[in-house]
This record gives sequence, C-alpha cells and structure tokens, in this order.
Amino acid sequence: MRIHRHRNRKPKFDIPQFRVNKKITSPEVRVVLDGENRVLKTEEAIALAEEQGLDLIEVSPKANPPVCKIMDFGSFKYQKEKEAKKQRATAKEIEIKGIRLSMRIGQNDFDVRLKQAKKFLEKGQKLRLELILRGREKAHRARANEVFNQFTEALKLDYDIRVESPTKSLGNRMQTIISRVS
Repeated sequence: MRIHRHRNRKPKFDIPQFRVNKKITSPEVRVVLDGENRVLKTEEAIALAEEQGLDLIEVSPKANPPVCKIMDFGSFKYQKEKEAKKQRATAKEIEIKGIRLSMRIGQNDFDVRLKQAKKFLEKGQKLRLELILRGREKAHRARANEVFNQFTEALKLDYDIRVESPTKSLGNRMQTIISRVS
C-alpha cells in the first residue's frame, strides 16, 4: 500500500465569519463605543455606523444581546486574517510516519527500518508500525507481537519512547503508534 502524501491536506485555520450591517438579525445589540457599552436597536446602531462612514460588525454573536463594534470591515477582516496566519505559523504539525514490518523480516531489513525509525524520531515525528499478516501467518499473531516488541525494545535503547496506541488487529493488519517522549 502506497502512502499518498498529496492527499494529506493541511488543516486550514478558519477565519470566523462575522455578520455586518444588514446581516445582523437580532433586534437589539450591545455597541462598544470609546470604551463604553450601549444597548441599541439594530437599526439605530447601523444608522450610527453609516453616519460615521463605518460598518457595524457583530463581534460576539453568542452574547445576550450580541456585542457589536463600529469600525471599517476591511481593516477588521485584514486583522483577523493576519492573526490566523500568525497562528498557522506558530502551530507545530506532527506527522505520523509509517514503517512496515513483516513476520519473516531479515536482520538487515530490520536494521534498515530501525535506522529509518530513529531518523523519524529525531525529527519529532510519530511512528506507525504496521505488520500485514498473509496466509498462515494469521494463525500466529503472538509471533507478530514479538516482532513489534523486538522493534520497540531496539528503539528504547536509544530513546525514551511512549506507546501512544497499543497493538491493534484490524483484519489481517496489525499496527501500533509510538512517539518519542519529549
């Protein structure tokens, strides 16, 4: 099974949608003006905003009555996009890398996969160890667990590792997820 990297879309940080002017549906709103709060009818608040050449923006729709601000919507939206971009830049994405083992794995193949696993753990990534059981191997799941244990023990010699999810059997596939303890 090939892992398709282009299918793993990065999560986008959503910019919240704000109601502006006529899209505000509640009959009354709390307007923040120069540090003071005033409860006004929505039509009055919109008229007040248009008088100043600005927009009425619903900032907190869940409050009772909803909280609104009078300001330019373009600059407000730009600020929110900038905040989302900054949040995206500071978010650390942890990728799960897959390593496939087999029940009849040779020592050299085992060492190559161990070396690859160490490289992934160095980068701070998680590992998904996977073992596919074929034919009569399905009757010997205990041997498959031994291969997993042998691999994790070899990793424990160099790193403090944590088993994030214990070994699970999914049909003919067994898998476990491990990560490095920071």
